[in-house]
Amino acid sequence: MIVLGIDPGYAILGYGVIDAELNNTRVIDYGIIETTPSMLFPERLERLYLGMQQLISTYRPNEIAFEELFFSKNAKTAIKTSAGRGVALLAAQQAKVRLFEYTPMQIKLAVTGDGHCDKQQVQEMVKLLLGLKHIPKPDDAADALAVALCHGNTTGPASESFLIK
Repeated sequence: MIVLGIDPGYAILGYGVIDAELNNTRVIDYGIIETTPSMLFPERLERLYLGMQQLISTYRPNEIAFEELFFSKNAKTAIKTSAGRGVALLAAQQAKVRLFEYTPMQIKLAVTGDGHCDKQQVQEMVKLLLGLKHIPKPDDAADALAVALCHGNTTGPASESFLIK
């Protein structure tokens, strides 16, 4: 099963593509879709949308997993990030791919066994679980691989509750 993991953002959207098979999960690709502050906000959203379409067209994922957004302070950033997540969701929905979402705590728990671990522990486990020589960079790509791993480890009847509704 090909899983596309997404760490949403509007400046940087991380993605990780894995082939999740029983006891044999492997990385296909990972990276980021990046926008620049010099771009108008609608142009940034368009770049994210077109980038998502390209990822879906290239890798033809069976399922796409998103990290659920969490914000505590900056409302302006939250709104822009939500808009970036929205265009990524739209691209996925238009491709008729099943969509799932996971909280940061669910992702940490699935990847490390500890829902309260720090970012460095998650990245180290991503490296180990996927047999990589180095922690994937930038952090957004490593986070997206963690989302994909979380989904790959959670699929089955119980995962239906995570479908985006």
